Amino acid sequence: MLEQYKTVLEGGEGEIIEKKSRFIATVRPVEKEEEALSFIEEMRKKYWDATHNCYAYVIGERQEIMRCSDDGEPGGTAGKPMLDVLLGEELYNTAVVVTRYFGGTLLGTGGLVRAYSKAVQEGLACSRLITKKHGKLLEIGTDYNGVGKLQYLFAQQNIPILDSQYTENVKMQILVPAGENEKMKKAVTEATSGRASVTELKELYYGVSNGETLLFDR
Repeated sequence: MLEQYKTVLEGGEGEIIEKKSRFIATVRPVEKEEEALSFIEEMRKKYWDATHNCYAYVIGERQEIMRCSDDGEPGGTAGKPMLDVLLGEELYNTAVVVTRYFGGTLLGTGGLVRAYSKAVQEGLACSRLITKKHGKLLEIGTDYNGVGKLQYLFAQQNIPILDSQYTENVKMQILVPAGENEKMKKAVTEATSGRASVTELKELYYGVSNGETLLFDR
């Protein structure tokens, strides 16, 4: 599993105009190639009257699936520059379609490369991106004497407490980066003089968007 990766949380749409040609970039998160192909077909139907619907996508833990298409534009002037933007942003599991409505003026090879690249950048700017981190969800069990010590420990290390249950004892669920799992177990033991239990609940990915911690299976 990747320790962390950047992807699209919510797709968006951005538009630029170059010499009266409209370039509309639609961005979508995808996890399988079938999803990317379905998205591309959806955009082709939506913009059936457009001059071109060019696309690029990158999928997989090692970005092993990379595809792009110029859709009738001169070779290498659309799909490849679009893909280069996705790779330059180090994005995973992301697809983008740039729809062009021709405005009557030829842009030339360099102009097309710049326009398609800029359109993708605009589309990404109108989307919500997130960095997902590989982590462990831990449940900490302690008595009431240990609560304050643990809350202080987690605050010092910027460890989010997702849930707290107060009964005869206290149970807290926390998120830690996968690589710091053992280190955190040791810190909890030291902070409570060995009176706290640590249980691994699950392995997952997590990220922060608009100040909210979000959990993901992958």
